[in-house]
Order: sequence, then structure tokens, then C-alpha cells
Amino acid sequence: MASHRKPRTRIAGLRATPALGITTAALTSVALLSQSAQAAPSAPQKPSLEEVQKKVDDLYHQAGVATQKYNSAKERTDKQRKKVDTLLDDVAERADKLNEARRQLGTFAAAQYRTGGVSETATMMLADDPQGFFDQNHLSDRLTARQKRAVDDYQTQQASATKQRTKATKSLETLSDSRDDLRTSKQTVQKKLGQARTMLSELTAEEKARLAAIEKKKEDEAKRKAAELARKQEAEAEAKRKAAEEAAAKEREKDKETPDAGSGAGSGSGAGTGSGYATKAAKVINFAEAQIGKPYVWGATGPDSYDCSGLTQDAWKAAGISLPRTTWDQVKVGTTVKTADAKPGDLVFFYDDISHVGIYIGDGKMIHAPKPGANVRVESIYYMPIHSVVRPA
Repeated sequence: MASHRKPRTRIAGLRATPALGITTAALTSVALLSQSAQAAPSAPQKPSLEEVQKKVDDLYHQAGVATQKYNSAKERTDKQRKKVDTLLDDVAERADKLNEARRQLGTFAAAQYRTGGVSETATMMLADDPQGFFDQNHLSDRLTARQKRAVDDYQTQQASATKQRTKATKSLETLSDSRDDLRTSKQTVQKKLGQARTMLSELTAEEKARLAAIEKKKEDEAKRKAAELARKQEAEAEAKRKAAEEAAAKEREKDKETPDAGSGAGSGSGAGTGSGYATKAAKVINFAEAQIGKPYVWGATGPDSYDCSGLTQDAWKAAGISLPRTTWDQVKVGTTVKTADAKPGDLVFFYDDISHVGIYIGDGKMIHAPKPGANVRVESIYYMPIHSVVRPA
């Protein structure tokens, strides 16, 4: 049967093979270009100085948090070590008393043995359950009053010694956990500080100069805010002074009109509290000023170096007030006040995690131990995000 397919028309002088060659060459070129692109990837973009500064600041902040964890763990470890030492001393003392009670019973047992065989006292001492043997055989009916007192004392000392040994064992386990926390916190601090130092060491001299300029701009803005707060506080203080003068003047006029009225009743109310705090605050600030220039060292509590909470703790100690060791505990001691109402001596806490603290000295400024590589110094309280202000005493 004849085919109905239409025969393909051929064009004279044209062959399909060269077209195939052109296509193959084009594909090969694309493949080579692709391989070349893959073999030479573009270099990663270097972070900007602003990004470097933010990263370094974050690392110092994280190191500050880890420092407070270290301080907390060290405080727990020190307390637990004292508790363990006390318990071990108590265990040793009770062991001595137990041995003395055992010796006393041994004396009675030996005396009974000499008068007639193994005594029930000796049997009781050798029994796994002396109390059970005592109850079963009604030994109390057969002992003299002196012997019974010795048995009772032995049993009391035995139970007491066992109880204290158990406490000591648990305390040793807790001490071990505290030491593990201490070690972990220390390693975290060292790691964060090492990362910050590495980032800064990779900067060129020009980049370091530009970074310093960025830092100065940040400091200038913090100083501007501090000056603004100082002006506001000064204006409020002046307004209060004038109001007090006016009130005193009215009181004097009133006294002239009614001379027989009570003389000066109620005058100076509340002054004692303010004056007392101001006296303590002056001691705190005098101490803090004497520490200016000393290096920040994480975990340090003086006298040659400090971390932030170590400085505040020592400063308030100079005023006779005992503060806890960490920022997380110091923020709980005293009365929280508004930043605008801050007085010299108040503690200013920073960051949402309350990982830094300084001592307010007035005019929007504080004395604090800033960070590793820096010394104790005066700085605007607006240099870092403020969490709260606390009046300790």
C-alpha cells in the first residue's frame, strides 16, 4: 500500500552536521565558563566598621554576663566550701563522741565477760541491729542505770554521726556542682574576650582610627544626654528650693500674726533621712573616686582591680552598707527610683539582663569599671542602655 507521508524537501548544498558542531561548541563554552565561575568564587565581603564595633560590643556584653555568672558561682562555691568544712568538723567531733561511747560500753562488756561469759552487752554491740536486739531481749531491765545511760548515749551518738555524714556527703556533691559552674563560667568569659581581641587585632591602623572616631561620636552623644539630665535636675532642684523658701516665708508671716501658736512645730521633717543618705553617699563617692585609674579585671573585688559589681560592693562597704556580690542581687537591695530622680550614690544598672552597674555621682555621670582593657573612670550614664536606678540605703 502506498505511503501517504509527504516526502521531505532537501535544500541543495546544505548539510546538518555543521549545525550540530556549532551547538556542541556553544554548550562546551557555557560549561567551561560555569566551571571557571565555580573555581574562582567571589571573596566574602568584609564587615563594615560599624558591624565590627557592634560585634565587639556584643562580645564584651556577653563576657559581662558570663562574669556575673562566674561571680555568682564563686560566691556559692565559697559558701558551700565553708558549710562542708563545718560539717566535716562536726562529723569528726561526733565520731570522737561515738568512739568514747563505744569505749564505755566496751568497759561494761569486758567486766561482764570477766564475771561470766559473753555478756548481752557485748552481744548487742556485735549485732547488726543493736536496737532490735535491745528491744527483743529487754536488756534495759537487766542493766544498771549507769550502763543504760551508756547504751542510750552510744545509740544517740551513732544516729547523730550517721545523719551528719549523710549531710556532709550531699554538701560535697553540691560543692562539686558549684565548681563545675564556676569552671564553665570562667571558660565562657575567656572565650568571649578572646573573640573580641581577635576581631580588634585584625583591623588595620586606619580602621582602628576610624573605629575610635565612631566610639568618640557615641561618647559625645552620651555626654550630651548627661548634660541635658544635669540641666533638668538643676532646674527641678532650684524650683524645690524656691518653693521651700516661699513656704518658710509664709510660715514666718503666720507666726507673726499668731505669736502664741506652737513655735516651729514639725520643722525639718524628713531632713534626717536625706542627710543620712547624703553622708553615706559622700563616703561611697570618695571611695569610688580613689579607685579611678585602676584596671577592670573580671571577677576582681579589689583593692588593685575591680569588675563592675566588685567596685560598687566595695564602695558601699566603705559607707557601712553590705551589698551582695552580683548585679542581679544588688539590684534587689534598696528602692528603685526614676532616672530623673537619681541622687549621688545611687546605683545605675544597665541592659535588660542587668549585667552592668555604676555609681551615680550627679550631672548624669557615674563612676564604673567598664570592661576588660579599660580602667575605672567617670562616664555618662547614657553610654549604655539603662535598666534601672536603685538607692541602696
